[in-house]
Amino acid sequence: MLPRRVRIIGSGLLGASLGMRLLHLGAQVDVEDASPIAAALARDLGAGDLASDASPQPELVVVAVPPDVTAEVVCRALERFPDALVIDVASVKEVIGREVAAHPGAERYLGCHPMAGRERSGAIAADSDLFEGRPWVICAREGAAAPEHIALTRELALDVGAIPYIMEAGQHDRAVALVSHLPQLVSSLMAGALRGAEESDLALAGQGLRDVTRIARSDASLWASIVAGNAPQIAPILREVGEQAVALSRALHSTGDNPVAGDGALAVARTVAAGNEGVNRIPGKHGGAPRRYGHVIVLVPDQPGQLGRLFGDIGEIGVNIEDLQMEHSLNQPVGRAELSVLPASAEGLAAGLGERGWQVIVEGSEK
Repeated sequence: MLPRRVRIIGSGLLGASLGMRLLHLGAQVDVEDASPIAAALARDLGAGDLASDASPQPELVVVAVPPDVTAEVVCRALERFPDALVIDVASVKEVIGREVAAHPGAERYLGCHPMAGRERSGAIAADSDLFEGRPWVICAREGAAAPEHIALTRELALDVGAIPYIMEAGQHDRAVALVSHLPQLVSSLMAGALRGAEESDLALAGQGLRDVTRIARSDASLWASIVAGNAPQIAPILREVGEQAVALSRALHSTGDNPVAGDGALAVARTVAAGNEGVNRIPGKHGGAPRRYGHVIVLVPDQPGQLGRLFGDIGEIGVNIEDLQMEHSLNQPVGRAELSVLPASAEGLAAGLGERGWQVIVEGSEK
């Protein structure tokens, strides 16, 4: 069911990544962009041919532009390509669907959202495997989308390695406000607090700070468009988090210089406990329930080939790595590779690595 001819409008991260994958699958892909240079870059990176007036009519049009202009581009595509199914991949759905619904040809439109972004943007960050194992949300308005269009879009998601989910647009927007949009804003707020920090303070930064601020490198203009499009869903959650932060601050002020005075310790304990409860609800590997892992920390010399040697030794030992995190400390000649494994495998992995000359630390299992 893969369309033979696809037009991708917008050559950023999602558009270029999708073009790369579809070309690999044998589709003919034409790429266009408001910026000729951006379109040419996507072509040069292998996302498709440059679209022109002579390009054949597509069977499928994918609109991959910022949310604030998505509805306009979708409507124009419905007019330009009267026989094509038109989908978009914007990260907000309700406002776009509402604007497109009144347009002639809206029955040929489906709103989609592959949950496959990253902090880097543009075609230069594109990856043909970007959608592998990621949710691909399809928002079909009840009674407005033809079953064959839904089936084609589901097949498209599966072909690029994604997992299709059918959701109502409002439900989608509520969900991404919590699991995608709010994390971006919180990460950016935290990173913004570092602007006036002393260099000597930042030298103490560990993996916790890096984890919290990783997505703070995201594109500011794109996120302004995303958040504006989903503001009614984001604002109440952000307000609730802000009120909790203010309440915690007040409790800490009540403690003053006396660690046993006031409600500061109790407020912190409740905050961290609530966080424990929430993080334990995040789906684990392959979308299953969160699992308890053992953690083996290996000190890896900061030299070429050492990480490859570590993976080779793990393969010889025969232990499956469930997750991996790397941490680098400032001015240190080693990095810390934290290997998450099933608890029953932790001691055996540590012993095997120790026998092979690695310096190893075994931490207790945790959720």
